[in-house]
Amino acid sequence: MALILVTGASSGLGRNTANALADDGHDVVIHVRNPARLADGDETARWKGVVTGDLGEIDEIRSVARQAAEFGRYDAVIHNAGTMHSPEAITVNVVAPYMLTALMDKPARLIYLSSSMHRTGSTDLRRMADGTASYDDSKLWITTLAFALASRWKGTSSHAVDPGWVPTRMGGAGAPDDLTAGHQTQVWLATHDDVTPSTGGYWYHQRTQTPHPAAQDEEFQARLIQALESHTGVPLD
Repeated sequence: MALILVTGASSGLGRNTANALADDGHDVVIHVRNPARLADGDETARWKGVVTGDLGEIDEIRSVARQAAEFGRYDAVIHNAGTMHSPEAITVNVVAPYMLTALMDKPARLIYLSSSMHRTGSTDLRRMADGTASYDDSKLWITTLAFALASRWKGTSSHAVDPGWVPTRMGGAGAPDDLTAGHQTQVWLATHDDVTPSTGGYWYHQRTQTPHPAAQDEEFQARLIQALESHTGVPLD
């Protein structure tokens, strides 16, 4: 049985991921932005815990980290929360997972949600400071962060996952990919040992794919971490 945190778990892929993990007997802590989405007591009882906060706000990101830390060191953290709307995309999709990673005890496994759209993202990190970063940029940067962390800490693996374009509230009802397949890779990476590569993979439906070259560029990885440290005031050990 593993202790697993899933962010952005009030609906969509995050909720499906959390449900699948709980069904398998794991202790699941979920993050939701709005606690009113979990008003049903029976629903709340399903989880090991619930943490709340808006990952679009720096102070609330810190609060989410503090709340989550109360449950101890996680076996896996699945950074699922995301938005397609600018300028919130950079904070929710990149800054929040970076800060949660930096502020919390290192888990055994880190899993970050990417997108095929990361391949059209920009490496111009000035967009972080001036608020012009797009969704595509944010997904390139979070993929890069996942790779930067892949060999940084002994005992911690790190992967990026493209869940596909699935019919969720964000993806839209006409999205063509399979909704169930959209969460299975995250569940598998969080709970299985027979994963190759054991760290640093870019996954789509339990198969590795080749990401944007910049994501694996160590110089760009270093620049991204430096930019995130400067932007947030939170260092990465």
